Amino acid sequence: MDFPTTLSTINALSVDERIRLVEAVWDGIAAEQSTLKLTEPQKEELQRRLADHQASPDDVVAWEEVKGQALSRGRRQ
Repeated sequence: MDFPTTLSTINALSVDERIRLVEAVWDGIAAEQSTLKLTEPQKEELQRRLADHQASPDDVVAWEEVKGQALSRGRRQ
């Protein structure tokens, strides 16, 4: 794979298309998660985040709100 050419092609996509691409790539990675091993710092960070969430379970932002804000910022650029 010629990474610079691939990246250039990706950057030519619209923001919506790039977000859909990232989601598809992430879904592919998640499907292979059994083959991925977390490092000790990654495990510690996940434990910290889980503890934060358990301490304040209502302190969250819905994915649709985050996505909407990101798309809105992307359209302003």
